[in-house]
Amino acid sequence: SFLFHLSSFIFPLSSFLFPLSSFVSSLVSHIPTRILIAPNTTDFPCMITVHHLENSRSQRILWFLEELGVEYEIKRYERDPKTMLGPRALFDVHPLGKSPVITDGDHTIAESGAIIEYLAATYGGKEWRLDSDPATAHAARYWVHYAEGSLMPLLLMKLLFGRMGSSPMPLLMRPVAGLIGKGMSEKFVAPRLQNHLEFMESHLQSSAWFAGEHLSIADIQMSFPLEAAMTRTPMDDKPRIRDFVARVHAREAYQRALEKGGPYDYA
Repeated sequence: SFLFHLSSFIFPLSSFLFPLSSFVSSLVSHIPTRILIAPNTTDFPCMITVHHLENSRSQRILWFLEELGVEYEIKRYERDPKTMLGPRALFDVHPLGKSPVITDGDHTIAESGAIIEYLAATYGGKEWRLDSDPATAHAARYWVHYAEGSLMPLLLMKLLFGRMGSSPMPLLMRPVAGLIGKGMSEKFVAPRLQNHLEFMESHLQSSAWFAGEHLSIADIQMSFPLEAAMTRTPMDDKPRIRDFVARVHAREAYQRALEKGGPYDYA
């Protein structure tokens, strides 16, 4: 079977990849940190700070804050141009060194879904809070969790498998790694991703937004994986998904977030 033959390639390959991961980790630990702080241009002191990594999920947090009309400060972090990883300074904010993270007074909150739910509950009006409309709360909560729990893992696998042939490793192993990545992407990832895209396309035929006829936190959370999907897989036969992303990008709050957030390749 495909998986049986695949294992014969993976096991010898691992002897190269595991030492490589240690080398990369040690290299990343010495990456110089560059932090850019966007100034507060309002007359009110900022309470919320968004730790924002360029070209990342944190862009949707900026968008949501703009939709809410809440004052906030951006502490912007740049990726290393060679590794595309975030700087070590993010570990000073949260033990996992990930973005987005927000600080709000004494609270430090990580994970996009948790941040969005917190902001909706703390600063949102009834149109944003999950407890204000039981009819849409279940759908909104589902899509908030679906975005990272079901859709993003497939998009990440597609990205990683596509890079296997060009990853740092002994030259003779690159063709083998490329074949493994291509096989896994075509046989495992692609059909599952297509199933998810068809699922979302069908859902958007029955409602304007993911949780109903009005923008909700579900759409904030779903924006990033669909933006990423638009760059990694053909969408010619997915007009509803393309329309969703276009309507998100056309919102004034989204455009303001782009101006404040810095480089973002998915818009």
